Amino acid sequence: QVQLVESGGGLVQPGGSLRLSCAAPTNIFSVYTMGWYRQASGKQRELVATITTGGITNYADSVKGRFTISRDNAKNTVYLQMNSLKPEDTAVYYCNAYFVNIGIRTNYWGQGTQVTVSS
Repeated sequence: QVQLVESGGGLVQPGGSLRLSCAAPTNIFSVYTMGWYRQASGKQRELVATITTGGITNYADSVKGRFTISRDNAKNTVYLQMNSLKPEDTAVYYCNAYFVNIGIRTNYWGQGTQVTVSS
């Protein structure tokens, strides 16, 4: 059983910042693309950002310019720095690790961490 361990969620006022962290096993982190997804109440889970082992990033349009994904290979940890937070960023945020081999995608998920943006 692969464990992705998340931390860093919480309550923040609009315009504030939070940083999420996700630690992965070495054998996963060194090979898999890491990312963050989120799911707001009553909505489908959506992509927030991903980062490849080579450091190539991809962001949802809704977070571009406000969120930054990064990875620390020495700590097997991926981060999501969230700035200028808005109420619509409120959701459960999930860490994801995925790998595609001969067209088959393997996914691992963290347990989720709640982010609430409210005054």
